[in-house]
Amino acid sequence: MVSHDRISRLAQQIGDRLQGASQAPEEVQKGIQQVVKGAFDRLELVSREDFDILMDVLQRTRARVEALETQVAALEAALDDNASREATPSEPPAALPEAPSPEEDAGAGETDR
Repeated sequence: MVSHDRISRLAQQIGDRLQGASQAPEEVQKGIQQVVKGAFDRLELVSREDFDILMDVLQRTRARVEALETQVAALEAALDDNASREATPSEPPAALPEAPSPEEDAGAGETDR
């Protein structure tokens, strides 16, 4: 925001230029234009053309960011899907042979003797 001090200085400079109103109107106009131009230069303003160009760049950048966010979300979903497929095997593991019960094991030893 423009400070009150800057506005006061600008008004003072314009007043000083107008006190020499006996000068030709063109000289007074040029003097006021110089004062106003100097004040605007110190305010670091941008032209409308520069502002419009920057807005176009910003809109293209936003569109690109949104496209990249969509792409990242799709890749994350694909990774999650792939990880869940690897976590749940497609074929059940091969059954382990059952160990003989203690009764079978004791009876087998007697018949071999």
